[in-house]
Amino acid sequence: MPLNLTNSYSALGPAFSQQSLPTPVAKPSLLLWNQDLANELSIDFSAEKDSAAIAQYFSGNKLFSGSEPIAQAYSGHQFGHFNPQLGDGRAHLLGDLSDKQGQYWDVQLKGSGTSFFSRQGDGRCALGPALREYIMSEAMFALGVPTTRCLAVVATGEAVYREQALPGAVVTRIATSHIRVGTFQYFSARNDIDSLKKLTSYAIERHFPQLKGVEGEALSGEQIVDFFAAVIAKQVTLVVSWLRVGFIHGVMNTDNTAISGETIDYGPCAMMNHYHSDTVFSSIDRNARYAFGNQSKIMHWNMARLADCLLPLIDEDEDIASAKLAPLLQQFTDDFKQGYFIMMANKLGIAELEDTDHELINDFLGIMAEKKLDYSQSFVTLAENLSQEEVNKVITQVKSPAKGQSAQASADEAGQAQDKWQQWLKRWYIRISADVSGAKDLMAKTNPLVIPRNHHVEAILATSQASYQKNGDLSDLNNFLAVLQQPYTQLDDTHNYQDAPSDGDENYHTFCGT
Repeated sequence: MPLNLTNSYSALGPAFSQQSLPTPVAKPSLLLWNQDLANELSIDFSAEKDSAAIAQYFSGNKLFSGSEPIAQAYSGHQFGHFNPQLGDGRAHLLGDLSDKQGQYWDVQLKGSGTSFFSRQGDGRCALGPALREYIMSEAMFALGVPTTRCLAVVATGEAVYREQALPGAVVTRIATSHIRVGTFQYFSARNDIDSLKKLTSYAIERHFPQLKGVEGEALSGEQIVDFFAAVIAKQVTLVVSWLRVGFIHGVMNTDNTAISGETIDYGPCAMMNHYHSDTVFSSIDRNARYAFGNQSKIMHWNMARLADCLLPLIDEDEDIASAKLAPLLQQFTDDFKQGYFIMMANKLGIAELEDTDHELINDFLGIMAEKKLDYSQSFVTLAENLSQEEVNKVITQVKSPAKGQSAQASADEAGQAQDKWQQWLKRWYIRISADVSGAKDLMAKTNPLVIPRNHHVEAILATSQASYQKNGDLSDLNNFLAVLQQPYTQLDDTHNYQDAPSDGDENYHTFCGT
């Protein structure tokens, strides 16, 4: 047996989940197997030797030793509107396993059939959304963004009926846990304080063991406050990472906000091409609630909803409890702003952020928005054209500053009649002139050469589904994945996926995929 699962979440009790077996599928066949991830998890399977067994286990037709599948309960604010009962309507948590470092991971099947929470859905997933989740999550992992990951995609041999009949698939998702803000909301809405305490203790044990208290003693109010601070720190890192690579989640509901700080749910997500903070592609986000530039504000809002749930665990007096969490919510805003500008400075090759860099960064973003420049290509092009010789040449063209006048001010004056871009370039060159080589190296580490661009993802999905149905061929998809898995390295095929869409993704829309 390649792995032996434990069931730490289901052990919390029936209030937290429903026992639910995956629905068997007719003819499972393995499409994608993440061997690197399997090795990290010490799963003794290989696609070459064990494809039939992998297909059986990761379709849900067979269960691993120790597995007690469940559908987890949770609530959630969906586009600002609270739904008190959501839950896993098409997913089954098979259990958890530990890796060589002792880190525990959830093993979850998605598209594996109905459960108590299905709400009249069929519990299935079409092949396209399954392949999209694999592509996007593995691309994000390679980009250095905190994320859930995909271990396998298995075709079911059955049709899924949406607007038309589509081939079905089951995705295996790996996460440090599937605890969401909505999980806390589920018990808060029911005023189930005992379960809230149990959930928080479990979350601390799983994600923040440094906050554990004495064995057997109840969590103190201060531990809950520290837990909230730790969750906030994870979310700040997450959103800053999204903005670094131009990722737009598209459905930042509280049930899609994992307290682990991992990206979860790749349904209507997309990548930004030409820069604009209002960019949104999700067809269900009609009011642009989750637009690119709103993501930090929404995450702050989601954290405020988590704070609402934790208040009764901190102090019986809600005002006292609120007073302890309010500064942390403010700290979220401050920490995000600082983290964001440090990240953007790094994208420009600036290792140590200074106050004046805020203006330099914002001006560059303004130029990109005005000229409709591609977000990823702009930083890559800056780095590719950066050289000590070019910097020296431009700086020498700036007339010597008058007494008491900075070189920066002189550059601004000299460029008043020039294009905004040329003015900005001179300012940037002056800023990084002390270490041009270091700036170039930092930019290469911070700015990916390739991202999973929307038009390439859609093209690969279309060709892969067609070729799979015709002859089982996924070579185009595998070539794409090979490039996405090394986004900071120029490979022979990298250039095939770097181009911006010819129409600027003007009419591009993403969908939930359910």
